[in-house]
Amino acid sequence: IKGMAQWCEAVTGVEGSSGYIVLLVCTVIGYIWINDGFQINGSTSKQAAAEEEEEEEEEPLRNFTIKQLRHFDGTVDENTDELKKVYLSVAGKVFDVSKGRDFYGPGGPYEVFAGRECGAALATMSFDEELLDDPSHCDTLGVGDKSQLDDWLEKFEHYRCYPIKGKLVPDAKLPPSDRIISMEELAKYDGMDQEKPSGEHAGYGTLPIYLGALDKVFDVSFGGVHMYGKDGPYNRFAGKDASRALALMSFDVKDVENTDISDLDEKKVKVLKDWVTSFEEKKGYPVVGKLEKKL
Repeated sequence: IKGMAQWCEAVTGVEGSSGYIVLLVCTVIGYIWINDGFQINGSTSKQAAAEEEEEEEEEPLRNFTIKQLRHFDGTVDENTDELKKVYLSVAGKVFDVSKGRDFYGPGGPYEVFAGRECGAALATMSFDEELLDDPSHCDTLGVGDKSQLDDWLEKFEHYRCYPIKGKLVPDAKLPPSDRIISMEELAKYDGMDQEKPSGEHAGYGTLPIYLGALDKVFDVSFGGVHMYGKDGPYNRFAGKDASRALALMSFDVKDVENTDISDLDEKKVKVLKDWVTSFEEKKGYPVVGKLEKKL
């Protein structure tokens, strides 16, 4: 160290200059650390730019059922062998907390909240199962706990900046699956209305989007907004009985507008039934009614 000090003084011609040089080096290292580390061929800046661009391409808000939300628990997806994202709901507002996987993912101290509604549990700092999966528990909190709930929402949204994915709609707020829906009623929910949900749909992340298939009506706003909503590739099916078009795998207007499937052969009817099975079991779209229609 003494030799280095003598060398610094010899080069700079300033006695005691080694201390200033050490200070300068520390300052540069600190600056690099604060700005996300050393860059090799600009890789760090390019990666950051790519991440920012990815975050800007936000998906439209969607609705979640209790069952759909439970899928996003951070465990390994059996179908893809990849880690699932980690979502949780706070007072009905669904956040993507995947960046906090160490806390909310498997093995984390709050893993029990992954894929669950946990607003009341967070507010009361409780892991009681009875407080999970029901946003209405947040409505019965006392003043102090309500303040804690607001603090958690503030932290998630503005401090941690966890992306908001949509709203959790409790099963009790879903329409009965056996109600009869007319074609006129069906047509009202075509995915084109961008207004904020209100009235009977208050608490939804986006307005319902209905699609008829066979005798069932599905609300595809529960995960299919990007496909069936405004500007989506399948928007032409929204607000319609799309049975014939789905069976024929057709976008032709004459098939989309025609609800008759009586002339379809068994193979085409099976294709339609496979669509219905996918809607119910794979996508988890809730059935919100039925059409008066016979095969």
